[in-house]
Amino acid sequence: MSITHGLHRTLLLHRNGVAISFEGRSRTWAEVGDRVARLAGALRGLGVGEGDRVAVLMLNQDRYVELYLAVAWAGAAIVPLNIRWSAIENEDAVRDCRPDVLFVDAAFAGMGAEIAGKVGGVKLVYADDAANPIAASGALEYEKLIADAAPIEDRQAGDDDLAGIFYTGGTTGRSKGVMLSHRNLMSNARNMLCEGLASPGGTYLHVAPMFHLANAAAMYLHFLAGNSHAVVRVFTPDAAAQAIEKFKVTETLLVPTMIQMTVDHPDLGKYDLSSLRSVLYGASVISEAVMDRAMAKLPNTQFFQAYGMTELSPCATILPWKDHIGEGRAKGRHRSGGRPTFLVDVRIVDADDKPVPTGTVGEICARGETVMMGYWERPEETAKAVVDGWMHTGDGGYMDEDGYVYVVDRIKDMIISGGENIYSAEVENCIAQHPAVAQCAVIGVPHEHWGETVHAVVMRKPGAAVTADEIIAFCKARIAGYKCPRSVKIQDEPLPLSGAGKILKRDLRAPYWQDKQRGVN
Repeated sequence: MSITHGLHRTLLLHRNGVAISFEGRSRTWAEVGDRVARLAGALRGLGVGEGDRVAVLMLNQDRYVELYLAVAWAGAAIVPLNIRWSAIENEDAVRDCRPDVLFVDAAFAGMGAEIAGKVGGVKLVYADDAANPIAASGALEYEKLIADAAPIEDRQAGDDDLAGIFYTGGTTGRSKGVMLSHRNLMSNARNMLCEGLASPGGTYLHVAPMFHLANAAAMYLHFLAGNSHAVVRVFTPDAAAQAIEKFKVTETLLVPTMIQMTVDHPDLGKYDLSSLRSVLYGASVISEAVMDRAMAKLPNTQFFQAYGMTELSPCATILPWKDHIGEGRAKGRHRSGGRPTFLVDVRIVDADDKPVPTGTVGEICARGETVMMGYWERPEETAKAVVDGWMHTGDGGYMDEDGYVYVVDRIKDMIISGGENIYSAEVENCIAQHPAVAQCAVIGVPHEHWGETVHAVVMRKPGAAVTADEIIAFCKARIAGYKCPRSVKIQDEPLPLSGAGKILKRDLRAPYWQDKQRGVN
């Protein structure tokens, strides 16, 4: 089943309904369907064949949604490039996957032209409302392509055809292109639909970056559900709240840093957010303190957590709203990543790839129709990651007797101090409960005797005062002494984030481990 199935179904059932709303512009599904068919025809006219790649380097907008559909309609594969990367990093991705066409907006026109000029053989298309600033470089114009092209029939790609290449965030090293098929993406959308993550007749808000698979997966879900889409170009708490109020948004996806910024926004109360039925969150760990504030500030909204990774299309487990409250919370299930979603198996294995007993920490692995096709042109790395159909996530965690999966850390982020395993997520969750803390991250730093010790980086809330000693004392009253930070850096600046909103611990560790080897295995 192709990604475009949802579009065909929606055109049949309510073609005159609102499809996409963006910055004062709304289009019906009938209009979007025509534009998608014409854009697919334009791609064919530019020489894009079946299985060829089409790259996109843009902020969120309505045309990005059309591109996801049109590229699939043409039988090609979309490659969303990371808006937080440098020109060098995006150039590396373009050289790696060799797209025929690169779509850019006003924000990335210059970078796109620079990349296309260096790489060569890439046709550049400008897709924005402002005048084309790179026309001199030969950039074509999105709207003219649609106007001049004849619509074509949907290629109706096969289940196992390549639908997209999604580059990993690069938080632990050089990024890899994750190949996802139509089967992968539609299986994940079906699973999310079965989990009740899309209300009939709802409106989904694109406020997380559209290049990232977390948002794309939610988009595919709402394509399948036939729901409307509202788009915010760049996330700010005000922009998100304004869109929820204006478009009567029912669902959205936010990463934990976005949730924290939104619920701590001083003007949040002036917006009518009563339409918001649910928020799906994931991509990184959320602290209990932030979740408690979110539940208090948005009392009519239910929260769902999705745990997974790009290589799993991306969901492996879902934590429903009922486990955030009541009996589920009393049992501590709100601290878990939930249970395996439909038609996905999850197990925990040791270093020898053998399943471990219930409650024992090991590596989280998953299998099912959502497991990636592989890494683009990296068969050896694919073979290491996917063994006998099981995707090895690189996350450490355990499963309880009821099937709830608890993620304790990235295996590479686990701190080993004096032979004791310390999971940074547990320490971060403790620190985040301090009333002066807005953000925090815990890393291991080198120590001659202990190998490494626990170091915390803390961003204070505006106007708050807290010292390193107070943070350490706060932790000692709540968790075992060996887990507590030995050192704390207090700052007012936000912590470095990846495009997916994950804290870049690699960057935080770099000054401490430069010219050093890990003191532990």
